[in-house]
Amino acid sequence: MELSDSWASRAPTVAPIGAATAVFADLRSAIEGGQLAVGERLPSELALATRFGVSRSVIREALRSTTAIGLTSTQNGRGTFVVSNRSTIDRHVGAYSITALGEARPHIEGPAARLAAQRRTDADLAGLNQLLELMRAAESSADWIDLDGQFHRLIARCSGNAVFSSAVDDISASIVAQSRLVNVAPDRRRNAEEEHQGIVDAIAARSADDAQAAMNTHLDRVARAIDQLL
Repeated sequence: MELSDSWASRAPTVAPIGAATAVFADLRSAIEGGQLAVGERLPSELALATRFGVSRSVIREALRSTTAIGLTSTQNGRGTFVVSNRSTIDRHVGAYSITALGEARPHIEGPAARLAAQRRTDADLAGLNQLLELMRAAESSADWIDLDGQFHRLIARCSGNAVFSSAVDDISASIVAQSRLVNVAPDRRRNAEEEHQGIVDAIAARSADDAQAAMNTHLDRVARAIDQLL
């Protein structure tokens, strides 16, 4: 089937969010709302870029997301097709449900960040900054996700509290799985790097309140990104 003329002719709604996120949201809404039916072929990257007024790289990022959640599939030489009108994302990350992990992390990692700001050493701070640099330079999603897990484990160790450190180590596989899931969301990696920098800045300044607040803001935005995907 070809693309629905009614959807193609309708101007997209622009929201004050990242470009790839806006494109993803519009495509997802059209697919789940039935304006783009299962079996329909999407326009080319160039046509979509023109429609939304964005670059082709933004379109590719949005299409990676619709494919990752099971709505579309790209076939070499044929284009991208709608394959489902509902997300197929698993609601579990490792041994835990997404809900359980989301409820627990702020009560573990928020206080751990607070203590890290009070107790961190210069070596701890150097290690955190090194991880931030490696994450910014990471070329593959797999490398970035692994570094993200290391970042959260190191903050727990910087707290100087063995219980917090052990707790984060115990759920680290699920944290990595959650990171892998949430990075399906467009713009999420860039936003996460900014949030991580805010956490490290507060730890560097030895501001306990700001460190806990920055960590909780980060975890809240992770939860919101997952809610949008689900």
